[in-house]
Amino acid sequence: MSARIVRVGRAATGLGLFAARPIARNGYIATYRGKRIATVEAHRREQASGAKYMFEVNRHWSIDGSSRRNLGRYINHACQPNAEAALRGGRIVFLALHDIAPGEEITLDYGEEYFDLFIAPLGCRCAACAKK
Repeated sequence: MSARIVRVGRAATGLGLFAARPIARNGYIATYRGKRIATVEAHRREQASGAKYMFEVNRHWSIDGSSRRNLGRYINHACQPNAEAALRGGRIVFLALHDIAPGEEITLDYGEEYFDLFIAPLGCRCAACAKK
């Protein structure tokens, strides 16, 4: 059996991150990896070119997670997520909000700013909104 706890796979909204093994509540899922850049530069990239993989660490620094090696970039938005982001030692890590079963997609609430900028114009396609 693979030591990996997650895998990238097909999701309703494109590619997504899925549990490969059971993940316990508060369990570690992945770390958001990428180049650390100034938050003002991240906002400029989002506005100018629609860069979607910027994760704001604080008002000064953001992480450009656009590299495909960054597993955290595959976590899709959900209005009722099963994971949350936490700042630990200057890094963004994702933790399970409740027990996650193998095969279950890992989801995160991207927050109001990202939602308004990228998701709202096209409509949310998360599982909770798809049922409406």
